[in-house]
Formats: sequence, structure tokens, C-alpha cells
Amino acid sequence: MPIVSTASARIPAQANSSSRAFLILSTLAVLSVASILIACLVGSISLSTGELFQAFVDILHGKPSTLAATLLELRLGRALSGFVVGATLALTGVLMQALLRNPLAEPYVLGISGGASVGALATILFLGAAWMVDLAAFAGAIAVAMLLFALAYRDLRGSGSSEGNAPLLLLTGVIIASGCGALVSLMLSIAPDSRMRGMVFWMIGDLSTTQPRYLSWIILLAVLAFSIRMARAINIAAMHADNASTLGIKVGSLRQALFFCSALLTASAVSSAGSIGFVGLIMPHACRFAWGPDHRLLIPAASLAGGSFLVLADTLARSVLAPQQLPVGVITAIIGVPVFLLQLHQLRRR
Repeated sequence: MPIVSTASARIPAQANSSSRAFLILSTLAVLSVASILIACLVGSISLSTGELFQAFVDILHGKPSTLAATLLELRLGRALSGFVVGATLALTGVLMQALLRNPLAEPYVLGISGGASVGALATILFLGAAWMVDLAAFAGAIAVAMLLFALAYRDLRGSGSSEGNAPLLLLTGVIIASGCGALVSLMLSIAPDSRMRGMVFWMIGDLSTTQPRYLSWIILLAVLAFSIRMARAINIAAMHADNASTLGIKVGSLRQALFFCSALLTASAVSSAGSIGFVGLIMPHACRFAWGPDHRLLIPAASLAGGSFLVLADTLARSVLAPQQLPVGVITAIIGVPVFLLQLHQLRRR
């Protein structure tokens, strides 16, 4: 009799959990669409909702010559770029924290973004070809990821508890990041004034020159689908690290998959918009604090929240001192520091 009651009680519990997840993700999806609409409306020249709707109609009918339609094309493309970068950074933060078992891990902690910085700044400094900057940044990030994988292969392959392996992987990444930082400092010290501004803006993080890229969306959606599929295994590895292998989890394969997904996402985000800080740190924390540590919900929720956050931050960056535009990385840092300190304070109180 108790067995029957337990089984019958489990079904409503699962239904409640599924309905709760659906409600949360639906709300975040609506907020994501709203953030993109706000980005299309707000700027140095504001648009009304009527003008926005008419601009949509003009574009659909092949008449993008009006001012409203031109503004909509520019702002919508930038908003979509900001959303995919923000979602990518937030998803990377979740995977990095699961890989390193460290709540302070973020997309830039292993030095992969340092490789992207070296590639991008070297291209700006020596070649000056704008179209090659993104390609060089992506290639630099992938090169550093491959170097890190070769140096930390034993740590990533480990099948036991990750507690002993994660610090070694993290230390290797920190050393590589220091080397990349030294190269970046060297290039900044010898850069002429004519190219210094572009190099600094790229390092801070800026969306003003980004263009919508199908590759960024493909990478995000592919890794997101794979991560959701692996979410149950990530949960088991996080809650039962010492016994995960005995519970049927291939810990070594899981760690390698998390590493490659994180590296690919970091390369995609940094090559698109530079090093934008705090999105990959505060968004996973905020979602985990609000809705719990279950990665089946945390992974898509953090992605949607990160995309919306970066779109709104970029809207603020280009409108607060309009027509002058600020690097969006400055805005995310100004918002991120107090938000993260507040989260830490709340965790202490709990």
C-alpha cells in the first residue's frame, strides 16, 4: 500500500515541476521578445509603436527606404546579435561552473578569451583589416582551447571525483591567460594612436560593429540542445561527484564534452563582440538563486535571461549619452558588480 501511494504521489510532483518549468521559460521567452522590441524602439531617435509596426510592414514589402525602416533594420540586427552573444555567455557560464565545480567560474576563466584577444588585436595592429578581426579572434580562441586540452588532457579524462582535477585545469587556464595577457599588453604598448581606440573598444566589449551571423546562432542552438540532453547527467555529477561513475555517468566523457562546448561558445561570443564581462557570471547565479540548481531548467533559463540582459544593457549603452555610444562591457560591469555583491549577501543570509 505505501508503494502505491508513493508512486501515485510522484506523478503530480513531476507534473507540477514540468508546469513550473514551462511557466518560467515561457515568461523568459516573452521577456526576451520584449527586450528586442525595446531595443528597436529606443535610441537617439525614438520610434513609436505605430512607426515600428509601419517599419515592419515597409520592410516586408521591400520598402526599407524610410527613416523608421532604416532604424529598425540597424537596431534589430544589433539586438539579435546582442541576444545571441548574451545567451552564449550565460550558457558558457553554466557549463564552466559545472565543469570546474566552482560557482565563480565564468567564460573567460580558462584563458580561451585571451587567445581571441591576441588574435583580434594582432590583426588590428599589424593588418588593419576589419573583416579579418572576427576570424582571427575565433582562430585564436580555438588555438588556445586546443593547447589547454593538450596540457590538461589527463585532468579532463579523469573518471573519478572532479574535485582533484578541477584545480589543476583551472591553474593551467590561469597560466595560459597570463601569457595571453602579456602579449596583449605588449601590443597595446606599441600600438599607434590611430589604432589604439579600436583595440581598447574591442577588449572592453562592444556591439556597435557586430553583424547578425548564422554561425553564432547555429553554435548556440546546437550546444544548447546538447546541454539540455546532458542536463540529467550534469545534475548527477554535480550532486554525487564521488559516486557519479558508479551511477552510470561517464565522468571523463562528460568533462571533455563540457570543455569543448564551453570553448566553442566562448570563441563564438568573443569573436563576435569582444570580452563582455559579468554576463556569464551573474546570469547563472541569478537563475540558480531564483529557480534552483536543476540544470534541466537552469540551462535554458540562463540562456534566455543572458540574452535579454545583454540586449537591454546595449540599449542603455547606446542611448544614455546619445548620440555618443558607450561600450556595452562598461554597462554590464557597472550593473554586474552590485548585482553580484547582492547575490553573495543573500547567500550569506541563507
